[in-house]
Amino acid sequence: MSAYLIVMINVTDRDRYQEYMKASPGVTADFGGRFIARGGETIVLEGQEPAQRIVLIEFPSLEDVKAFYHSDAYQEIKKLREGAARGTFIAVDGVQSV
Repeated sequence: MSAYLIVMINVTDRDRYQEYMKASPGVTADFGGRFIARGGETIVLEGQEPAQRIVLIEFPSLEDVKAFYHSDAYQEIKKLREGAARGTFIAVDGVQSV
């Protein structure tokens, strides 16, 4: 069953964050990840705005999300984001098809 990584980011250093954005798609794809939304226009329909930038990535399974996030490859890329943005990363299982 598919799982999703929901990322809510507030960018504090756009130039440094650009380096992270360049590096992350490759390792994401290595774990079967596919960007569904990546920083497009966000409209809050109810509640408070959660972040400046929302990213949604689909993975084949929740295990793949965890493997991606905890991999040595991503942990190296994550260093590019440190000091350039603050964020929340949430993994969630998708709905099983009938």
